[in-house]
Amino acid sequence: MSTSASPALPKFFVHAPDKTDPETFARRLSVRAKHLEVAEKAIKDGSIRIAGALLTPESLLSSDKKIIGSMFIFEAENIEAVKKIIENDIYYKEGVWDPEHIVILPFAAATPIP
Repeated sequence: MSTSASPALPKFFVHAPDKTDPETFARRLSVRAKHLEVAEKAIKDGSIRIAGALLTPESLLSSDKKIIGSMFIFEAENIEAVKKIIENDIYYKEGVWDPEHIVILPFAAATPIP
């Protein structure tokens, strides 16, 4: 009987930029609670290892933070599984993220990931 742990699943980096039309932020806010609810489940099950909103550089100098997208580190069987998760996200479905510019790439961590 083997006592070794099963190998870790591959990791994937996702950059999901927001659309740039003036209504994007309002759409983001209108579905944010649902997005966070689903993300919380994925964090608990280990699919999402790191996630957060991307801000403009000017946001560092202001109390008014401008969100321009999202980033994730996922752990999943394959890139298709990550693509399916992204395409089922409310931000994707409701036109917050720009589907033409979403990037999903395999990721090799050089540092520990929480």
